[in-house]
Amino acid sequence: METKEKFKDFVKTNPILLKYVKEGKMTWQKFYEIYDLYGEDKTAWQDYLKTETPSPKTNFELSNFLKGLDLDGIQNGVNSLQRVLSLLQDMSTNKPNTNPTNYKPRPIYKHFED
Repeated sequence: METKEKFKDFVKTNPILLKYVKEGKMTWQKFYEIYDLYGEDKTAWQDYLKTETPSPKTNFELSNFLKGLDLDGIQNGVNSLQRVLSLLQDMSTNKPNTNPTNYKPRPIYKHFED
């Protein structure tokens, strides 16, 4: 949890990262993985952090996005989906046998009351 909060603070101080996510060049997950591995090391971030000054609107949008981001809720949703898929898989592989085993076909030459 502490790393997640530090990452949010790092993104707030470097809003240029939002540009990469909006343009589809990077995802928040990839940025978080870089941050988790290297922290705030300048060499790891030199490709993404430039000297451009972001507009105030970008800071506002990023802070609103990060406030609404609930990683625990996302994780709970993924776990629930995994449980449902596991249940469906178990149901499809453990089908009961629909053919009764005590069925004996009647000979063709016999009638019902013979």
